[in-house]
Amino acid sequence: MVNVIQFLLLLSVVAVLFYFVRSQHGVRLQASKRLAFVAFLVFTAYAVLRPDDVTWVAHKVGVGRGADLVLYATVVAFVFVVINFYLRTREMERRITELARAVALRDAEILNQHRLPSAPSVQPDADEALLAAVVAEGRER
Repeated sequence: MVNVIQFLLLLSVVAVLFYFVRSQHGVRLQASKRLAFVAFLVFTAYAVLRPDDVTWVAHKVGVGRGADLVLYATVVAFVFVVINFYLRTREMERRITELARAVALRDAEILNQHRLPSAPSVQPDADEALLAAVVAEGRER
C-alpha cells in the first residue's frame, strides 16, 4: 500500500516528467541527457515504491542505508549539473564575445565608410555570410 509521502513523491516525479516532456527546452537537450534524466526519474519512482530494495543495494555496495546511497547519488548528480551549467555558460559567453566583436568590426567599417568615401565598402552579401556563419556555428554546438 502506498502511504501519503510515497504518493506525494510519486506525484512530484510525474509532474517533473510532464514538465520535462512538455517544455520547449527539452527539444535542445541531447538524447543522452534526456535518457539519463528519464532513467533518474524511473529510479526515483522505484526508490519511493520499494525503499527496502534501495537499502539492499546500499548494503551490497558498502553503504549503511538506502537513504545514504540516494544522498550520495544526488550529490554526484548535482556536481554533474553544476559542471554542465558552467561549461554551457562559458560557451555562451565565448559566442557572445565573438558576436560582439563581429558587430563592432562591422559598425566600425560602416562608420569609416561615411568618413572616408574612398575606403572599400562592405557588401551586404559579406554581412549576411558572416551572420549565417555565426548562426550555423551556434546550431552545431
